[in-house]
Amino acid sequence: LVLTIKMNDFNFFIKRSATSGQTPLRKGILHMRKLTSALLATTVLTGAAGAAAAQEQLNALVWCDHMDPELIAPFEAMHNVTVNLREYEGTGAALALLDQSRPGDWDVLVIDGIDVFRAVDAGILAPLDADQLPIDDFFPEVVMEDVNIVDGVTYAVTEKFGYNTISYNSSKVDPADMESLATVWSEKYQDRISIYDYYLPVMGLAAMSQGIATADIDGDNLDAIGSVMTTMRSRAASVAGVVAAQTALATGEVDIVVGGGEWLTAVLAEEQPELTWTIPSEGAVRWTQSIGVVEGTEQPDLALEFIKYIVSPEGQARLATSSCFWGMPANASAGDVLTDDQKATLRWDQQPDYLARTQLYPAPD
Repeated sequence: LVLTIKMNDFNFFIKRSATSGQTPLRKGILHMRKLTSALLATTVLTGAAGAAAAQEQLNALVWCDHMDPELIAPFEAMHNVTVNLREYEGTGAALALLDQSRPGDWDVLVIDGIDVFRAVDAGILAPLDADQLPIDDFFPEVVMEDVNIVDGVTYAVTEKFGYNTISYNSSKVDPADMESLATVWSEKYQDRISIYDYYLPVMGLAAMSQGIATADIDGDNLDAIGSVMTTMRSRAASVAGVVAAQTALATGEVDIVVGGGEWLTAVLAEEQPELTWTIPSEGAVRWTQSIGVVEGTEQPDLALEFIKYIVSPEGQARLATSSCFWGMPANASAGDVLTDDQKATLRWDQQPDYLARTQLYPAPD
């Protein structure tokens, strides 16, 4: 508890941000893509019941990358069902919504990997039959048994991952400087930096710049980490949420985004190839998202089929390239479905190196 309180003291990034409350990957990257998601959400939440009364329906509480029709429509056609989707921002919001819902209202939950234990403790997730899931095909580093399995029972499965690291404009900064955290937020780039406003990955990067592993963050080293974060903030032009940070980089308002990554720049690669990202020599922070069946669902078989589809090679390829944000699929077999251009954008061939050099989010007890 003491560690959690001290870590929350560093949440000044969010408190000072005009777009506070945005957690990793909870919002669309481009306004047009946000409009697409919004239109789909309106359709599935307000019109599906009347239009598909004769069909089975599945209710899923998800992140924005699941709102893409190209991801959901094939499953609906395959099973002759309607999938009703509701996008949420932040695990706390999801848990509150589920707490206010009746048993059986929700069937599937997408959740931040580090928060699976919270959902299990709250009795929200039902056990999964892991034997029906292609976990053996996953990248081993993102199976994350210590997160998705509690007391020998599987409650969730990783579906997507990526990195909170350094995004930058390669035509405006020296790319060599981006290879070390020591120079990323140096005086050389005063007022040319935006900081992603979710403090946990930013704290992780600050710790790694001091040679402190994210898993080793404790009360004894928080003062040192806080000093780095204070310096970082003094050099920044802004602290911004996903869309604001992406827009600032794309328009030239800033040249560097601390906490960015492939999810921030992948959708811009075709039109602005100078906007890129790297993992510095000290490493970066790895994010993961998991999916599970909600306890009390009245559609347990259909919910499991949906999860099986999402982690199938085809489902994974569509999820990885969602119109909301791109990220690496957990199932390595998705590489057989993705195009060469898509894999190049995701930096498929560099993943073994990236996985070896990145660490999980700091996780306060």
